[in-house]
Amino acid sequence: MSTAQLVVQYLPYLRRYARALTGSQQAGDAYVAATLEALVSEPETIDRQGNIKADLFRVFTRIWNSLSVNGRAEGVERDLPAEARLGQITPLPRQAFLLSSLEGFSEEESARILAVDVQEVRSLVEEAGRELAADIVTEIMIIEDEPLIAMDLEALVEGLGHSVTGVARTRDEAIALAGSKRPGLILADIQLADGSSGLDAVNDLLDTFQVPVIFITAYPERFLTGERPEPAFLIAKPFQPANVSAVISQALFFQQSAHRRRPERASA
Repeated sequence: MSTAQLVVQYLPYLRRYARALTGSQQAGDAYVAATLEALVSEPETIDRQGNIKADLFRVFTRIWNSLSVNGRAEGVERDLPAEARLGQITPLPRQAFLLSSLEGFSEEESARILAVDVQEVRSLVEEAGRELAADIVTEIMIIEDEPLIAMDLEALVEGLGHSVTGVARTRDEAIALAGSKRPGLILADIQLADGSSGLDAVNDLLDTFQVPVIFITAYPERFLTGERPEPAFLIAKPFQPANVSAVISQALFFQQSAHRRRPERASA
């Protein structure tokens, strides 16, 4: 099997990443094309017995970081408002953020792709989270029955520049808390103090208003039901603070972008 045949299955993911990184489909595809040209001349850069996807992204990263424009070439229109805002984040943090939160690479894989160590990856993701949070600050509700975990999450959220509306330990407390102050995002556990369900609490809340929800749980298998809400953002315990920071920023980023893209209703 040729190198081209090995990497072709991962090209859609690379194009998605390149598009988010540059803020333009045109520019993103140009970087992907340059990556494929490099692989034609240097097929040995792909370890045929190793992590082919990570190797492909590593070659792309080498090309991206070798160009000073980093996707900001004159004449290239940023045609994607959501992705364009990612272009305002400094290059290395932007890459680390997208590798972890968009593409799902582990810290070790991201470190290899970026040619840095794991600690540097964590620092870069946190930096990207802070830069995004500075632009999309909101109020966050925490649904968590473990006091120490709730305290950690509260400190993390406030460290990103957000505020916490409160901490709910049960389904009833969550509904009451949302009734007194509506959040812009929810962090929710599933199994709560009185045996009630954070999943049910979120379902109740989403019947009255729509906000991004991030589930942080030791029981990810409970989401394999096909019921609302869809687990677009799911973090398994024990969690890395950097990953939570990245996903919070990602969820808010795309939520705000979706609001901007909604067409205005025509006047009657």
